[in-house]
Amino acid sequence: MIPWEDRPKDCNNVIWRYSKNPIIKRNQARNSNSIFNSAVVNFKEGFAGVFRVDDTERNMNLRRGFSKDGINWKIDDSPINFIRENEEIESEYKYDPRVIYIEDRYWITWCNGYHGPTIGVGFTFDFEKFYQIENAFLPYNRNGVLFPRKINGKYAMLSRPSDKGHTSFGDIFYSESPDMIHWGNHRFVMSPGYSPWQSLKIGAGPSPIETNEGWLLFYHGVLLSCNGYVYSFGAALLDLDKPWKVIKKSKKYLLSPQMIYEQIGDVQNVVFPVSALVKDNKVAIYYGAADTVTALCFGYINEIIDWLKYEN
Repeated sequence: MIPWEDRPKDCNNVIWRYSKNPIIKRNQARNSNSIFNSAVVNFKEGFAGVFRVDDTERNMNLRRGFSKDGINWKIDDSPINFIRENEEIESEYKYDPRVIYIEDRYWITWCNGYHGPTIGVGFTFDFEKFYQIENAFLPYNRNGVLFPRKINGKYAMLSRPSDKGHTSFGDIFYSESPDMIHWGNHRFVMSPGYSPWQSLKIGAGPSPIETNEGWLLFYHGVLLSCNGYVYSFGAALLDLDKPWKVIKKSKKYLLSPQMIYEQIGDVQNVVFPVSALVKDNKVAIYYGAADTVTALCFGYINEIIDWLKYEN
């Protein structure tokens, strides 16, 4: 089960927006300034999520939420209280989570504040108790995205080394781990600059989707315009056995900030994909809009792959 709305009759786009966006308003939880860039998974008879909630002090943190239909959400009034593996694990802030089920638990990654941004790692079995383990990488790093299964017997993650600011560090790398603690075998995946919408930097979005054609990866790209940054998103196909090998990536974007709720907010002109739910050939993509609210869009896997292969 995934949330779904058929493509409008007058729409020829590969990806189309939910007609009642945004699905989560900025003040939908207690003391929240904004709720965006959040991760959703199927859970029991409905859905669970880990949400980025910036509060009215503008602290960045993660909260838990549940939904019966993937559209109407109840989000906790306070942040997740992670049980730390040891007391030396610090979090000055937490933001932009991803969640994926692998083997026996739901793994959570996020941008974790530890003398600058890096990739925080945690897990839960039941969305009741949450555990935080060691950071995956040294600072500075963002956009830590796990693959949904082990590859060649190892956990696998995409990330984007960065700095403390929002400058043009934009290369995506692949890393492997035997235990979710020790990460190595780092491989370059791809750089920005393939086309103007992704000319400044890029970053992995939802966990890659396994298809017969390869791993389907949605990723965001950033354009530096005379009016500031513009965040759009596109797609790429990665080799199933060697995911650092790019089969194809899009010159065109799939979605760009064109609606009012994507253009106006705390940060203007942002669509930022974070999680994707798949059922058969359908995909529902949750994305942050203008760093303020959460929105939803839809597509068909086969159409996206055909678009990627033949129209780019």
